[in-house]
Amino acid sequence: MVQLGIIGGGVMAEAILSRILAEKIYLGSQVLVSEPRSDRRQELVERYGVQVTDNNRAVTEATEMVLLAIKPQVFDKIATELSGVKMPLLVSILAGVPISRLEAAFLDTGVIRVMPNAPATVGAGMSAIASGSHITPAQLEQTKILLSAVGEVVEVPETLMDAVTGLSGSGPAFVALTIEALSDGGVAAGLPRAIATKLAVQTVFGTARMLQETNLHPGELKDRVTSPGGTTIAGVRQLELGGLRSALMEAVLASYERSQDLGR
Repeated sequence: MVQLGIIGGGVMAEAILSRILAEKIYLGSQVLVSEPRSDRRQELVERYGVQVTDNNRAVTEATEMVLLAIKPQVFDKIATELSGVKMPLLVSILAGVPISRLEAAFLDTGVIRVMPNAPATVGAGMSAIASGSHITPAQLEQTKILLSAVGEVVEVPETLMDAVTGLSGSGPAFVALTIEALSDGGVAAGLPRAIATKLAVQTVFGTARMLQETNLHPGELKDRVTSPGGTTIAGVRQLELGGLRSALMEAVLASYERSQDLGR
């Protein structure tokens, strides 16, 4: 029996699919994926043992949930194609498409909007979810269980979803740029590129893990490693002169504003 239907077989859809199968939330035989490209369909079948089909069948045969993982630009086309089709629960990961549009397109269907991020690929993602007007507590819990396979989950009002997009949705790119810059600094100081990159990646990973496991405020951790007159405070001073914190704040706000634009 098909329990989960997935419309779209792109990168994020595959990240979620791979993790829910690895965590045994669903079996491959219980998942039906709709994907237009034949080569991509074959890849998904060979890697995960799922069934592949068209949009209509992915929706009508799913008994528990449909995951909408298409590009926002083709939403209207897909909504028209599936107009009037009943589904048990719709979970959308479309950036910028509000619950109101989803509910208008799929009448009498419970809708949950999700903003995942790229680390979902390795099970270290951050997903924010907002519920539509027809969602039951059981459906909300079901969605949280699904998304827990790809990382942490928080529930927010939909009014904050654009802010989530600006921070955790776009944030991995900002962190990657920071790691690249740290690596470049190491190379400038004489380190081989491979070692500099390894040091930068592990330093960011370890710092994030330390903050997560100790619940330290980031400012407190910074204070712990900045000795009076030492090397770290000299570097912190240069970061303040360069406006690092302001630049990161403005990057989040720019991404937030762009997410708002896409939703209009």
